[in-house]
Amino acid sequence: MRLDGFGLFVNDMAKMIRFYRDVLGFEIKETEDTSNVYLVKDGTLFLLYGRDDFEKMTGHRYEYVKGLNGHSELALYVDTFEEVDSAFKRVVESGAIAVMEPKLEPWGQKTCYIADPEGNLIEIGSWNKPYEIKDL
Repeated sequence: MRLDGFGLFVNDMAKMIRFYRDVLGFEIKETEDTSNVYLVKDGTLFLLYGRDDFEKMTGHRYEYVKGLNGHSELALYVDTFEEVDSAFKRVVESGAIAVMEPKLEPWGQKTCYIADPEGNLIEIGSWNKPYEIKDL
């Protein structure tokens, strides 16, 4: 099996589409009024599923956390430490929830955390070198 993509289950589809498209730069692959929205970021498929529609489709009810949640993290990379600072400032000014301001970690990565409008955690980090040569 190959990783095809990953997704989030959302309450407010329009708000979440605007955040991921307009604030984080994801490319949308569907119309905004659909119950399942396909977005792409750097060749990776990212899905937003309307919670009610997904529950109807699968015939199950699910539990969802409210507020900031630590169930998962989406990690975004920038090439320089300065870009971590500027990206954090820009996305918070554009509506992201500030979780942790940028800081240099003991292992050499500069990182910060934000959350999307529904509380899903997003890391913005850098090893201060281009993505293509960063350590994986």
